[in-house]
Amino acid sequence: MEAVIFVGIQGAGKSTFYRERFSDTHIRINLDMLKTRRREQLILEACLAAQQSFVVDNTNPLPSERARYVLPARAAGFRIIAYFFETPLAEALRRNNLRALKQKIPAVAVAGTFKKIRRPTLEEGFDEIHTVTLTAADQFILT
Repeated sequence: MEAVIFVGIQGAGKSTFYRERFSDTHIRINLDMLKTRRREQLILEACLAAQQSFVVDNTNPLPSERARYVLPARAAGFRIIAYFFETPLAEALRRNNLRALKQKIPAVAVAGTFKKIRRPTLEEGFDEIHTVTLTAADQFILT
C-alpha cells in the first residue's frame, strides 16, 4: 500500500506524471476535481479503509498541508512517498499558458505557490523522496 504525495507548483506536470506512472494502480485524489476538502477527505478515508494505494495530486507546498495525508496514511500502515516537482517558475507559467482556458491558473497564483513551496523532508514522515524534472521535450527525469 502506497500513499504518494506530489509536491509542486501548478504547471509542473504533476497530473501528466500521474497519468503516465500511476493511473493503473493508484486512485487519484485531486482537489481541483473533487472541489471541496470534505469530498477529498471522504476519498482519502475510503482509500485508507480499503488499503488502496493513492496519489495526492495537489500542489502541497508546505509540510503542514502534506501532514493531512502523511499522518493518517502512516497510522494506516501505508508506505509514504513524496515526488517533488522541481520546476522553474517561467517553465510552469509557459506550461500553464498551454492549458485550456478553464484549466488555466492565474499567473499570480502560480507565483504565490512558487514563493511558499518547501521541499519535502524525511522528517515529515516520508519513506522515500524523489525529485522530478522535465526536459525541454517534456520528458520526465526522476532522481
